Amino acid sequence: MKTIDVPKRAQALNRVLRQARQENLILRTADGAEFVIAEIDDFDREIALTRENKHLMKFLDARARDPKRIPIEQLKRRLGLK
Repeated sequence: MKTIDVPKRAQALNRVLRQARQENLILRTADGAEFVIAEIDDFDREIALTRENKHLMKFLDARARDPKRIPIEQLKRRLGLK
């Protein structure tokens, strides 16, 4: 993901971004391509950056396929929890 700083002099784009602060927008070009403009908060940015971490995602994928996993219901029974 790349960050692009929008200059103050880009008036039309800044108007669109002000609208996006109120609600998410879909921008459609003349050739039909569509883009989503949505304000993100710190948590959304954290998720996006985490998804770009290839080493972490590979680790999580491998962990999810690990046959040694214990289903949560079985773990609760072992611990005597409801």
